[in-house]
Amino acid sequence: MTISQPDLSTFESLESAVRSYCRAWPTVFDRARGSRMYDENGRAYLDFFAGAGSLNYGHNNPVLKRALADYLERDGVTHGLDMATVAKRTFLRTFQELVLHPRGLPYKVMFPGPTGANAVEAALKLARKVTGRATVVSFTNAFHGMSLGALAVTGNAFKRAGAGVPLTHVTTMPFDHYLGGAAEDFSWFERLLDDPGSGLDRPAAVIVETVQGEGGVNVARPAWLSTLAELCLRHGVLLIVDDIQMGCGRTGAFFSFEDAGIVPDIVTVSKSISGYGLPMSLCLFRSELDVWEPGEHNGTFRGNNPAFVTATAALRTYWTDATAMEKQTRAGGRLVEEALAAIAAEHHTEVKGYRGRGLVWGLEFHDRGRAARVSRRAFELGLLVETSGVHGEVVKLLPALTITADETREGLRILSRAVSETR
Repeated sequence: MTISQPDLSTFESLESAVRSYCRAWPTVFDRARGSRMYDENGRAYLDFFAGAGSLNYGHNNPVLKRALADYLERDGVTHGLDMATVAKRTFLRTFQELVLHPRGLPYKVMFPGPTGANAVEAALKLARKVTGRATVVSFTNAFHGMSLGALAVTGNAFKRAGAGVPLTHVTTMPFDHYLGGAAEDFSWFERLLDDPGSGLDRPAAVIVETVQGEGGVNVARPAWLSTLAELCLRHGVLLIVDDIQMGCGRTGAFFSFEDAGIVPDIVTVSKSISGYGLPMSLCLFRSELDVWEPGEHNGTFRGNNPAFVTATAALRTYWTDATAMEKQTRAGGRLVEEALAAIAAEHHTEVKGYRGRGLVWGLEFHDRGRAARVSRRAFELGLLVETSGVHGEVVKLLPALTITADETREGLRILSRAVSETR
């Protein structure tokens, strides 16, 4: 098959140099369905990226697409700020019925703006407003977004440098496994909190990802998360879980913190909450924390009604029976884990390790440049995978939760070949 060279001249001449994913995948995509994307020449690519976790139900999911098309055809409201609309009411009722109520979660729902970073900014602002304190504790290798508040609680030095101003009022603590078992979990943190001479101002909140996606697919143990929640409660510190990439079923349960048996004070949700890749985010918090004054935090695009429509359709389609969705995700995860174990065994001198939960997995190499080479070769073979980790040393797998077992196996065979064909 002859592959035509893509014409990227328009992007190179007119678009900013800040673009990144298109450099790793140099083609011009035209359409997508399910777990496959197609470029303008008709070549298919199996997608193990899923819009960086924004497409848990696949591209152009037919059920969600039908709901959206019907809504637009009847001239449903598209832009509503925070006005009351039928679409918003339906989403809120559905979210309460299928997500919050079954899990006993006592949350108010806030629509802070269309992106995950908007949700993080709202969470940080609310925590500071409620407690009257400024400091927030975050963790090594965390990633929470690219706006200033979110960058302040992000660990990556390259991303932080883009702020151009000091990123303050944050203290960083070691994430699970960061010290390799050399110290007891949270011993340093608790000592600082207990010692009035430590120099650590009592924090307003702790913000944590249960699985650090951009940080290298670092998985926190349920016991570590449970201990963190207990520490926060004991010291009067609010616990924020950033579930932007790992929520909406990515790790199995709807929320990634469910396996730890904790109830965070504040939760941020975005990416796949709309189900269709439409911009939407939520900031969830205990009702007693709802101390906002009307209009105190707002945004022009916080009322994306088409996203409410597709989000409602996604919840009704996939979360009416949460057990079935969880089983499907965990079964897919077992296929991935088995394949990564085989790759690691075959290339034991080159692979540093593999790790994950549900349908988020990472394959780490000793050679920090190897993951990028594997990703490039996988692209040439028709598979989209990205890299993560502070040095880009991890191949990160984020297939749609709706991917079939055959598609999963196909992608894993391509990945195995890409690893074998790179050095």
